[in-house]
Amino acid sequence: MKILSFLGDLPDNVLSRALKEGYGPMGWAFLFSLVVNVLFLAMPLYTYQVYGRVLQSQNEATLWILTFVTIGVFAVSSVVDSFRAAILINYGAILDQRVSGHILSSLFDAAVRGDPAARAQGMRDLDTFRQVVTGVGPAVAFDAPFMPIFLLVLFLIDPLVGVVTALGMIVLFVLALMQSRATQAPLKEANDAALRSYAFTETALRNSEVVRAMGMLPRLGAAWANHRAITIERGAEASERSAAFGDTIKAVRMGMQVLIVALGAYLILEGKIHSGMLFANMILAARALAPIEKIVGAWDTLNNGYRAHERLNALLAKAEPASERTSLPRPLGKLSVEAINFAPPGTQKLLLLGVSFAIEPGEVLGVVGPSGAGKSTLARLLMGVWKPNTGTVRLDGADVFSWDRADFGRHVGYLPQDTELFAGTIRDNIARFLSDVTDTQVIEAAKLAGVHEMILRTAKGYDTEVGEGGTTLSVGQRQRVGLARAMLCNPAFMVLDEPNANLDADGEAALMKAVEAMKAQGSTIVVITHKINILRVADKMLLLRDGKVEAFGPRDQVMAKLGRPTEVKPVEPKPAEVRSIEGGR
Repeated sequence: MKILSFLGDLPDNVLSRALKEGYGPMGWAFLFSLVVNVLFLAMPLYTYQVYGRVLQSQNEATLWILTFVTIGVFAVSSVVDSFRAAILINYGAILDQRVSGHILSSLFDAAVRGDPAARAQGMRDLDTFRQVVTGVGPAVAFDAPFMPIFLLVLFLIDPLVGVVTALGMIVLFVLALMQSRATQAPLKEANDAALRSYAFTETALRNSEVVRAMGMLPRLGAAWANHRAITIERGAEASERSAAFGDTIKAVRMGMQVLIVALGAYLILEGKIHSGMLFANMILAARALAPIEKIVGAWDTLNNGYRAHERLNALLAKAEPASERTSLPRPLGKLSVEAINFAPPGTQKLLLLGVSFAIEPGEVLGVVGPSGAGKSTLARLLMGVWKPNTGTVRLDGADVFSWDRADFGRHVGYLPQDTELFAGTIRDNIARFLSDVTDTQVIEAAKLAGVHEMILRTAKGYDTEVGEGGTTLSVGQRQRVGLARAMLCNPAFMVLDEPNANLDADGEAALMKAVEAMKAQGSTIVVITHKINILRVADKMLLLRDGKVEAFGPRDQVMAKLGRPTEVKPVEPKPAEVRSIEGGR
């Protein structure tokens, strides 16, 4: 059956390698299963001895000896079974350690590519698959090979009992295959619709303010309800079909047990077998048919595990393979953009066309242009978030996209247009959740960003919890904390995308001082903005329009081409009384 082929033709990825590492533990678990199944033979032997020997001889001593020995055998079986469970549990933990980090990385990689499949479902799929591989999967797979052993014992007792049991096994197996084919399509449709409804719910909750403010919930609810209806409808159809086959299989199995008892009684009456074999026949036949019954009972779980395995392989197949890279030294900050063209994944329209420019270490570049010119796209390419379709972005001659991400992150700072904070303290966010960042470095970054005093005024200062997405802070406060995060440890290269979009006059003044301070320390800075006040510290300017470079050069030269005054007025903070009035609005 298809869903039992997890370890068949495996693609070469971290998941398949982790599964291959499990061959050893699985081999031991199978060996323990062999011991458990062999020890199970103690039960039919016990019943045979009790009903065939003890009851006739009336020997109580023999009864108690047999009873204690059988109890001891099953005690050993229980211990062996616990060892098998421990092996599977430990392997499950190892599997998760080997794969979970790569799945998380692949999810982020998919999110950067704009893949709609990039959501937390990947981690749920890993949990589902791990539970199948270390739980119900082995329970089914390890018992199946012992079906012929029990069947052979039944043939040794009497060929007729063996033939009837074998025919029953064939009938049950055919019914299980029919169940698979009948439920496969509706289960897939139900699962796919469920994933769409979950994704729709996550998106709606992320944008709950817009949904509520603009009264969009009824219409969004209708779209969500459509996905949900497909999930319920197709899931119900699959469940009905599964239940019908399950009931049929149960009836056949019960009928088989009754038939085995009848055959045993018939053979006893004919004098072909001993009366003690009646119950032994029934126990052995039930054990021989048990694996098929387990498959039927665990069908939905096995199917979900198979689907999860498919989705995980698809996710890993699209991810950029991780590789060991040579650790490069801290860059000086020489940036060169070499004829880059870029179109988002899944589209043919180029957002940037033949963009080329270069800036020297310690220079500040101002990037301006109308909305939709490709400024934020350029920011992501400069930071190595996206890879150009053609061309290269280089920092000190090295391709920023190919630079090891963790290594690259130590030398750069990035403030995206939409500043996101993570659940944790203000300190955690400024420190980028790095364990080797000291309090002194965090406070220095905050002071450099002009946000130190603001942080001290919060409930617990640097230990204030920002909440999921930074909800306890205002938009402007989140942006200023994000600026401090970008300035941590004096980065050699920084990209600030609309850093003053949500700042008041005080915030803009602090931003100006921060950029000036970073420039004085030798950082190369790219500032993307619609507000030209901040560009008074720029050495060069880049004008983008429709994804093309319309002007690039010294600031005054480009400003003159734009018809703007070359001397930009400095931002002055507002008087305290004005700030207090605005704060009370």
